[in-house]
Amino acid sequence: MKTIIFSVNDSCEKKRIDTIIQKNIPEASRNYIQFLIENNYVKLDQKIINKSSLKLKKDQKIEVSFPEEKIQEAKKEKISLDIIYEDEFLAVINKPPNMSVHPAQNNYSGTLVNALLYNFTTLSHLNKDPIRPGIVHRLDKNTSGLIIIAKTDLAHEKLVSLFKEKKIHKTYLAICKGNFKDKKFRLENLIGRDPKERKRMAVVEKNGKLAISNFEVIDEVNNFTLLKVNIETGRTHQIRAHLKYLNHPILGDEIYGTPSKYISRQMLHAYILNFIHPITNKKITLKANLPQDFSQTLKNLKLQANNKKILGDNYE
Repeated sequence: MKTIIFSVNDSCEKKRIDTIIQKNIPEASRNYIQFLIENNYVKLDQKIINKSSLKLKKDQKIEVSFPEEKIQEAKKEKISLDIIYEDEFLAVINKPPNMSVHPAQNNYSGTLVNALLYNFTTLSHLNKDPIRPGIVHRLDKNTSGLIIIAKTDLAHEKLVSLFKEKKIHKTYLAICKGNFKDKKFRLENLIGRDPKERKRMAVVEKNGKLAISNFEVIDEVNNFTLLKVNIETGRTHQIRAHLKYLNHPILGDEIYGTPSKYISRQMLHAYILNFIHPITNKKITLKANLPQDFSQTLKNLKLQANNKKILGDNYE
């Protein structure tokens, strides 16, 4: 049984335990937290509690256990996809924003996997997970852009190896707050779980994984910048955490920044994908059109997406 333990800090003191659990475990819905509390899965200072409205004291320890979920199979749903590339081994999708990659607790509908099951007759099952067929890597729900799907187990296995060997090159576009002194720079450090906010990742000094991002300013106006980002590692929330660390959070990113009047989701788009096909050895270079909300935000802010500058030598 999975268990998460965390302490009550100053900002959580005198607040309801159900509110603080949801803050620290954002993937759990309020109803599910209520279920956990009512069914003896939550302890406070090692004692089972059954009251959601219980007020907390500083330095108390909350222990939340999760019962084993019954394995559910994802169902096919008639959802159209922007298929950028497809052959018998793999496909590349331009994922829209506001779409989760695969089903998860209390969210088994409307995901990319539901759409894949409808649009493709074959998908890999190498990971032996009935709710993640074909999924080799992922994008955050509100990040748009290119994602590779494996149609065979052989392609899946070889794609995993390419990712580990850093032979799949991804270029992102991000609209972030503020302007940069350096127009081209590299960030290399460790990223791990944020000790103050469990739902976030953060740059840490220890107990993290190496994260490398390369940034280039494409255009800037007063207080806003359009960045090109090439990542050499694929850590969870890497670009979002790096830009928060630089004090230039992505516009619309409510987890790593603040809400925006311009947009309701983070302005991050996986724009270019460059790799050698794992079966045919053919060079594959793909570009995903910007979603409407991203393009409109650029227009509203008067930022110019200079395509020649963005593409550089990576696109033919």
